[in-house]
Amino acid sequence: MRKKKKQSPVALIVILLAVAVAILLVRHFHIKNFHVIKPDVLYTSGQPRGMDYTRLLYKYHIGTIVNVRSAAEHREENWYNEEVTWVRNNGVKYFELPIDRSINRANYFPDQATQKEFLKIMSDKTNLPVLLHCSDGRKRVSMLTAVWAVKAQGYTDPAKVIELVRVIKERPLLEAEKSFIDGLVK
Repeated sequence: MRKKKKQSPVALIVILLAVAVAILLVRHFHIKNFHVIKPDVLYTSGQPRGMDYTRLLYKYHIGTIVNVRSAAEHREENWYNEEVTWVRNNGVKYFELPIDRSINRANYFPDQATQKEFLKIMSDKTNLPVLLHCSDGRKRVSMLTAVWAVKAQGYTDPAKVIELVRVIKERPLLEAEKSFIDGLVK
């Protein structure tokens, strides 16, 4: 009969350390819901954190950040101060185009004024490349990206715009989102 070998506590510690390092590396190199919409022109994401900003600057050469979160949204988490300080210290332009969801969480569609301002920002070549973000980088960001795709990039096929938005949202579109896109294309 063979004796079972006893597991060494050192081996277990080494394995746990390797897993911890792997988790830290994945987090370090992962920006929440980051998407390249058009290289050197438009990128989208959820709220950047810590070293995400430096990576965005040095890897993607972000020239402008457009934040669509409302003034009251998650300010207690201190993301706003971190973002504004980083922008000032690194010569990156910063615009706030709040799409307020506080009254109705289903209302994440940009109004005409927000659409017009975003298109104006995107049309100024000195702003490029632009990072468009909100907290999750899905709903509000995808709807403004659809506006840009139709009105500035000439997308005329609703199916292509819907697919672009689906990729950003990482899930199928709701009927209200499809209607919003149909309204843009017409």
